[in-house]
Amino acid sequence: MVDWLAGNRVRGTSAERTTSAGFNDVAAISGGWVELGRTTLGSANATIDVTSLADKRYLMMLCTSTGQSAGANTGSQFNADTGSSYSTRRSNNGGADYTDINFSDMEAASTGTTPYFQVAYASNLASKEKLLQSWLIAQTTAGAGTAPFRNESVGKWANTSNAVSSYQWITSTSATFDSGSEVVVLGWDPADTHTTNFWEELASVELGVAGNDLSSGTISAKKYLWVQAYAKATGGNINNGFRFNSDTGSNYANRRSVDGATDATQINTSSACDDANLDSAYERFYNMFIVNNSSNEKLSICHVVQQNASGAANAPRRGEYVGKWANTSNQITDITLHNFSGGNLDTGSIIKVWGSD
Repeated sequence: MVDWLAGNRVRGTSAERTTSAGFNDVAAISGGWVELGRTTLGSANATIDVTSLADKRYLMMLCTSTGQSAGANTGSQFNADTGSSYSTRRSNNGGADYTDINFSDMEAASTGTTPYFQVAYASNLASKEKLLQSWLIAQTTAGAGTAPFRNESVGKWANTSNAVSSYQWITSTSATFDSGSEVVVLGWDPADTHTTNFWEELASVELGVAGNDLSSGTISAKKYLWVQAYAKATGGNINNGFRFNSDTGSNYANRRSVDGATDATQINTSSACDDANLDSAYERFYNMFIVNNSSNEKLSICHVVQQNASGAANAPRRGEYVGKWANTSNQITDITLHNFSGGNLDTGSIIKVWGSD
C-alpha cells in the first residue's frame, strides 16, 4: 500500500510522519488490523483453538505449522461448530477444483509432515454466511531441490445467526500439529479507533536510480512479514524475483501458475516467487506474505498482477506463486526485488515491508 502525502508524494518529511505505530506508519491513523487472539502449542495437539475473539467485520488468520505427526488434511472451523455446516472449493498445485459439501470443516489441503504456512481471510457479519479465502504453502522435502506444495481454497460457514467468536485450525485424522505450531487471528472493522495495529511498517523505499535491484535495506527481524511492491520497467523487459539477505545462490525453490495455467516448478534457483512467465515491459504489483522463523525454511505466498497492454480492451495478467528459501539459520532482515531480464527496474518502483512477531 502506498501512503500518499501532501503534493502527491509517496514519502513525506519527518514533520509529516511519526513513529512506526502501525500498518500505515502514521501514529494518528487508527483502526488497522489488530490482534484478537493467538494460540501457540506447547505440546502436540490435533487442534489449535483461538477463543474469545472480539466481533470484527473482517478477520485474517496466520496459521503456522512446525510439522505434523502424520500426513493429513487441515481445515478451519468457527465457534467450535463440528456439524455439517461447511462447504469448500479447493485446488492443489493448480489442479482441477474439487468440492466438499455438508462437511464438518472448511478443508484446505492434504499436507505431509513438513512445516507449512496458511494465510486466510474471512468476512464476519452475523446475519450472513461467513465466507473464507485461504492460501497455503507446504515446505515438502527440505532443501531447494524440491519445489513446495500450494493450495488455494474458498469456504463458507452456513451460519446466519452468530458472529465468529473462536477459530479452530484442525487436522482431519488422528494426526497432530507439532509443538510450536501457532494461529494468530487478526480483526478489522470500519468503526475501529485503536492504534495498536499488528502490522508495523519496517521499510518503504522508492527507487531513485534505475537498476536491477530494489532493496528494502536492513529491516527488523519479525516472525511474520507482509511485502508489497510496484515495479516499472525501463529500457526493455523485466522479470523479477525476491531475494533475501542478499543471497544470490541456488537456495530457492518455487511453484507457480500464470493466468490459471498448469503449475510450473523451479528448483535450485536464485530467487523466490520468480515471475519469469510474465517477462515484459509492463508494470506489475506484488502482494506477498512470509513466515520467517530462523530455524525453518522461509515459506512465502505471493500474488502478482501485471498491467498488460494499456486500456480496458486488454485484460491484465495474473500470477500465483509459492516459494521457499532453504535457509534454516537466519531470519530475513533484507528483501530485494531483483530483475533478471534485459531492461531495468525504473525510478518510481516501490517496495514496502510490514512485520510482526
